[in-house]
Amino acid sequence: MKKIKKFIFVFLLLASTLGSYAQTQEISKMISFHEQELKPIKKEIQASIESQQKNLISISDAIWEAAETSLVEFTSSKLLKDYARSNGFEVTENVADIPTAFMAKYGSGKPVIGILGEFDANAGISQKRQPTKEPRVPGGAGHGCGHNLFGTASLGAAVAIKEQIEKGTFKGTVIFYGTPAEETIFAKVWMVREGVFDQLDICMDWHPGDSNISGTETSKALVDYRVMFYGDTSHASADPWNGNSAVDAMELYTTGLNYYREHILPTSRIHYQIEAAGDVVNVVPDYAKIWTRLRGNSVENVNVLYERALNIAEAASLMTGTKYETKLISGIYEILVNRTGAQVMQNNMETIGEITYSENEIKYANTILKETGKPQVGIDGSVVPMQPTLAATGGSTDVGDVSQVVPTVRMSATIASKGGPWHSWAVVACSGMSIGHKGMIYAAKALSMTMADFYKSPKLVEAVKEDFKKNKKIKEYVPRILPGPPSLD
Repeated sequence: MKKIKKFIFVFLLLASTLGSYAQTQEISKMISFHEQELKPIKKEIQASIESQQKNLISISDAIWEAAETSLVEFTSSKLLKDYARSNGFEVTENVADIPTAFMAKYGSGKPVIGILGEFDANAGISQKRQPTKEPRVPGGAGHGCGHNLFGTASLGAAVAIKEQIEKGTFKGTVIFYGTPAEETIFAKVWMVREGVFDQLDICMDWHPGDSNISGTETSKALVDYRVMFYGDTSHASADPWNGNSAVDAMELYTTGLNYYREHILPTSRIHYQIEAAGDVVNVVPDYAKIWTRLRGNSVENVNVLYERALNIAEAASLMTGTKYETKLISGIYEILVNRTGAQVMQNNMETIGEITYSENEIKYANTILKETGKPQVGIDGSVVPMQPTLAATGGSTDVGDVSQVVPTVRMSATIASKGGPWHSWAVVACSGMSIGHKGMIYAAKALSMTMADFYKSPKLVEAVKEDFKKNKKIKEYVPRILPGPPSLD
């Protein structure tokens, strides 16, 4: 029996490998069909990005300095909108009733290719442009995920494509999406619900990272919600029996979550942040509030976690004689990987080649790594070979929701030290200087060159769409958000 099972496993693995190889060969043929025609066009596109470089660096640095957090990215959004308008795009503001969300459109007809751009910062990690930890604004925000580079690179790529449409080289439409609040409530989900991505044939996306890699990785789905416990105050020593502690309820709730960790899948995650827990020590507290985040490798897995967690909240309330209330913040889906599009991206990344760094940049990166207790391996500017699609091991993104409704082609570009801590001062220190700038320019080139392949080859567009249909597991996408516009409350 063991031999039969082993034979079946090897047979299926071989069949999968051969199928993947055949698909790769077919995509390569589609790319090579227009390769000679596209060579001079892609050179023009790269030249466009280089000619925009000064402006792109100026915009990204201004967004870095503004360091605006979710839903208040007014300066950052305006910088990008102004640049889009100055390059002839038609800008639509207040998308999905979100003041900082916008769309910038140029062209008409098919294909319609979108490109995502984020620009929100992370709270509490302000940092100067130096390789040792020192806040630029004490207690302020910082771009510890490189979103100042993200939105700027994507818009630069859109401008390069717009120029080709304007010349008549390409036919079709390009749309840049200014997408706020990715770091907290995931505003793209509201934009998806509004239907703004439904018009797209393909959507492009990238994210700052510590390697240059085509997007073959998925992400974790999640749900965010708050639990509020309501008790009764009393004197904590004179008559505690007259009180019902909301903080006791919250502690029992977190205890339940922590015991539940033993029984969840190894790929699942539970996080929480206590937001309110009483005011003074001698009063039994009547109010407590906690933000909880549950992650899993699929929406189905998150649903299981969510149901149990809500039961734990109810149990904590019953044990303490308190009342409780839960409020959904938002939820996001996992990324639906499109390997067909990833191969096209890989081809262009290899054409561009690796990013090179000066001795001073490598020294800067190594100083950061030393300061954070990491191996001093510098910066990785090489192009990583195309990787298999494995179970998600990293974070989550609302790009997952976009990828559930439209084929999404992704990549990552190096903007920081190799192996340094993310969402930290270490990334902020890089995202506002030349190391980050180089990754931004690289991403803008890779994105726009890949878009060029799609504008020139209807067959490639159809192949990407077919990949999307074949791998889509969810029958009906249902956004996990409340009615009305997003709110941090």
